[in-house]
Amino acid sequence: MSSLCKHGRNKEAREVFDSMSAKGQKPDVISYSILLHAYANEGMMDDAMLIFKEMTHKEVKPNVVTYSTVIAVFCRMGQLDCAMNIFSQMINHGIPPNEAVYHCLIQAFCCQGDLVKGKELISEMIDKGMRPNNVFFGSIIKGLCRKGRAMDAQDIFDFIIRIGLHPNVIMFSSLIHGYCLVSKMDEAMKILHAMKSAGLQPNVVVYGTLVNGYCKTGRIDNALSLFHEMSLKGVKPTNLVYKVILGELLLAGRVVVAKEKFNEMVGSGILVSAATYNTFLSGLCTNDCSEEAIMLFKKTHAGNVKIDIRTLDIMIAEMFKTRRTEEAKDLFASISVIGLIPSVETYHIMMTYLIKEGMLDDADTVFSTMQKTGCPLNSRLLNYVVRVLLERGEIVRAGNYLSKIDEKNFTVEASSIELLISFFSKETCRKRVELLPASISFLWKLATIDTSHVSLYPPETLVLFVMNHDGYATVSS
Repeated sequence: MSSLCKHGRNKEAREVFDSMSAKGQKPDVISYSILLHAYANEGMMDDAMLIFKEMTHKEVKPNVVTYSTVIAVFCRMGQLDCAMNIFSQMINHGIPPNEAVYHCLIQAFCCQGDLVKGKELISEMIDKGMRPNNVFFGSIIKGLCRKGRAMDAQDIFDFIIRIGLHPNVIMFSSLIHGYCLVSKMDEAMKILHAMKSAGLQPNVVVYGTLVNGYCKTGRIDNALSLFHEMSLKGVKPTNLVYKVILGELLLAGRVVVAKEKFNEMVGSGILVSAATYNTFLSGLCTNDCSEEAIMLFKKTHAGNVKIDIRTLDIMIAEMFKTRRTEEAKDLFASISVIGLIPSVETYHIMMTYLIKEGMLDDADTVFSTMQKTGCPLNSRLLNYVVRVLLERGEIVRAGNYLSKIDEKNFTVEASSIELLISFFSKETCRKRVELLPASISFLWKLATIDTSHVSLYPPETLVLFVMNHDGYATVSS
């Protein structure tokens, strides 16, 4: 049975269990405990409890493993009253709870916010000669902080100091993270100072958490101060720490400092990840430093720096924006040579700018390539292309892309419908209705109705008219 349960074959284990009675063998506490534990591990709480009830009914006395498993089941289900009833039953039957039982109950009460009961059980555990370690308390503090309950985590943190335990770096780090998560940076800094006073050296995780916290709250100077402290303490910033601070500096428009930090990063030998590189390039472009971004890209690209498709998306868009159309097209053409695969966003960028530049044949070629490579089409791209083409008066091409929308069963967006109605409200354009797919051409009817009546409804509502027998939309009065 044990082997079957370990391999997740609970059904077969149950068959073996049931066959024992048929063979005149009475299942003992070990057999019941194995099956109960297996059900609990698989999250089959109801089955686990049925086994426990059957065990009690047949007067098989549970042992500490059985009780521990049942208590854990109730804790997982959030039924702490039931868990405590089993805990009391266990004690009344003369079976002393072990550390695993106490740990399970303490963790459950703390997670549900009953810190008073949690601390009461800790004290009881200590009185019985069992002393929780930092690993156990660290998991409680970490769990509370992840849920945004930094104050509760602080309560437990203070409690374990009062009972004579000494928090380690992980516990300090978890509490700092908890305060940063709820933007209480002054409290997080108090924990940092307490950590130093305890003779513990903050590591890169602690500093990185604080830097990220300050950046998220817009306190970039505080983040830079800590960044400087890291260097003084000999703590080398990671790629992620640089990414966070570069992003915030560029967001604040502090390009000079951002460039200094980027050069410092490269000079220190840290491998610049694609995500960090993209953050820097994108930030330069946002701050009207397109020429510097393009020059940096060419320099690092020539130096065989690892990049991803997002890097190329940023650069292609920026080259188009700065009228480097041929360079953008060449870069797009080189994607497969570099060993990357264009994304939907890549095709979206190319088609958007090519159409804006009036290079419609090139845009159609890019779209054809997209289809041939199997890149999935999406409604957003097709609707956008339709709108841009309609704005340019390219009804034939717009019709082709509308057909694709129809073919893929995508939704024609409200803004696209509005533009179509507006297009056919012009007398000179109505005769071109046959260029549209049949499923869309009925919209010209909407352009001929009383505009004062139409204006009362949004475009997406106008198309929800009852269709008559010949397939044209009619206006409901």
